[in-house]
Amino acid sequence: MTPPSRPALGRGLSSLIPATTSGAGTDTVDIDLIVPNPHQPRSRFDAASLQELADSIREHGVLQPVIVTQVRSDYGPVTYQLIAGERRVQAARMAGVSRMPVVIREAADAALLELALVENLQREDLNPLEEAAAFRRLADEFSLTQEQISKRVARSRTAVANTLRLLSLEDDIRASLASGQISEGHARALLGIDDSRLRLDAWRRIVADALTVRQAEEIARALKATSGSTARAVATKPVRRVDPHVRAIEDDLRTTLGAPVSVARGRRGGRIVIRFHSDEELEGIIERIRR
Repeated sequence: MTPPSRPALGRGLSSLIPATTSGAGTDTVDIDLIVPNPHQPRSRFDAASLQELADSIREHGVLQPVIVTQVRSDYGPVTYQLIAGERRVQAARMAGVSRMPVVIREAADAALLELALVENLQREDLNPLEEAAAFRRLADEFSLTQEQISKRVARSRTAVANTLRLLSLEDDIRASLASGQISEGHARALLGIDDSRLRLDAWRRIVADALTVRQAEEIARALKATSGSTARAVATKPVRRVDPHVRAIEDDLRTTLGAPVSVARGRRGGRIVIRFHSDEELEGIIERIRR
C-alpha cells in the first residue's frame, strides 16, 4: 500500500504548474544545462548536510528528480531553469554527476518565485529571514498584500506580518538569527523593544549569557516599563553566567551534530535542545548520532 503523502501547503507545486506532457514523465538532461531559479528564496545550504547528500548521490545516484521549466533562446541551446531541487543539483555537481533526472513543467516567469517559495515551505527548508525576504519579494515584485501572501502559503495574515517584521531588525541581530546563534523566539522578543540601541544591548546580553527565550521576553517587558538610564541598565544588566562546563558541552555537541545545541540544567536533570531547519538536516543529525 502506498503511504499517504503529506498534505500540500497552500496550492502546492502540482496545482500551480502543469506538466508539459500528460503523466509528467522523468527525463534526463545535461546537468550543465540546469540553471538556478533567480527567485530562489533560500540563500544558504548547510555545508555538512550538502556533503552528506553528495556522498549519498555518489553511492546511490540521484533518487528523486528535480523540477524544471524549459528556457528557449535564439542564441544557444535550451536550458532548464530550476523550480524545485537546487540543493540536489548542487550536491550532484559535487558528486560529479553529468546528467540529472528532471520533471519538465511549464511555468510563467512571474510565477517562479511563488513556486520556489511554496516548494521550500513544504520542505520547511527556509530559515525565518529567508522566509521573510521571500514574503517581501512577493509583496514588492508582485504587489501581493499580506492577506494574499497568507493564502498563497497557508499561513495566517498575522504570521506573515510577524515574519516580515524580522527584516526590521538591525544587521547584527539578523546575522545572529541567520546563523542560529539566536532563535526566532529571541528575535521576536527583541522586536518588542522599540529603541534600536536598547535592542542591540539586549541582544548582546542574550548572546553573552545564553539567555532563554523566556528570559529575553522578560527583558523586553521590563524595558517597556522603564525609560532612560534605567532602561539601559535593564538591557545590559548581567545575569548568572552559564556554567563553562555546560558551554563546553554545547560547543562539542554543536561541532559533532553540525547544528545549534543548547543545554539547560536543573536540580532534577535538564534538557538538550537541537535546532534544525529541514527534514534533511534532521536526518543528517540522526545519522551523526547513530555513528
